[in-house]
Amino acid sequence: MTSVLLVCDRDGCIKSCVATGHAEFVRKGSDIVCAAESSLMRTAIEVLESTQALTVKKDVSTRGTLAFHVECEYPADPELKGRLKCVADFLRTGFGDLTCEYPDNVQMREEIE
Repeated sequence: MTSVLLVCDRDGCIKSCVATGHAEFVRKGSDIVCAAESSLMRTAIEVLESTQALTVKKDVSTRGTLAFHVECEYPADPELKGRLKCVADFLRTGFGDLTCEYPDNVQMREEIE
């Protein structure tokens, strides 16, 4: 099972996300659930990395782990806050859907800091 932890601030802006484990829906290399999880995480990372004034520290060094932490140079900037909220909503919705459809393979929880 893949465990996902989404961490946001009180305004709903993403701070970090960690996905660990394997979905184990089918064998590795053909797992549609794992592919969906990877696509969600990698897209979020790419969007954040392409945004000026954001620094993304990511960990993709271990098979079965995708993680990132976001630091914002101007946390009060409304445009940046909107981007961070949108990415949080994207991941919350995507992983929420996967959790509903594949409850034996994906688990998500969210923390507010």
